[in-house]
Amino acid sequence: MSESQKKWTGNIHFGAKVDINVVLEQLIQAFNHSPYFSHNSMQMRVVDGEIEGYIEMQPYLIGNVAFQILHGGVAATLLDSIGGIVAMAELYKRAGVDELPETLKKVSRLATVDMRVDYLSPGRGQHFIAKAETLRLGRKGCTMRMTMVNDEGKAIATAIASYAY
Repeated sequence: MSESQKKWTGNIHFGAKVDINVVLEQLIQAFNHSPYFSHNSMQMRVVDGEIEGYIEMQPYLIGNVAFQILHGGVAATLLDSIGGIVAMAELYKRAGVDELPETLKKVSRLATVDMRVDYLSPGRGQHFIAKAETLRLGRKGCTMRMTMVNDEGKAIATAIASYAY
């Protein structure tokens, strides 16, 4: 397994029980070191045992200059990313020791197949938080529901996405 794969797959050893807290930390570190995430100041973090996406409003993230609101593509990126990383975490949480080799393959191959974003409210706020929940986790793919809120807890956007692995 390459060093890059080890970072994305939690550097798990076969035959050992998965320490999900270690896996979550390694997954968020892999995302947080992505050049695209760094460029846009996006972060993944673990809060109360769950992964959430976080971004602070910056002038370069404004999409509608007249209204000074967050660009919809930034919202979509954060929603897609939180859906994917939470799906990866869910695969690890549900894997038994003997299923780890196949789980590692799934995590390293996970990719977005389809995503629909609904913009509910203008992207105003000091920061935004995205969370995801698993609707279905199957053998070859999963379906996730994601929501992004602003610093006041107001829903800004929601999405449903399908991921293949």
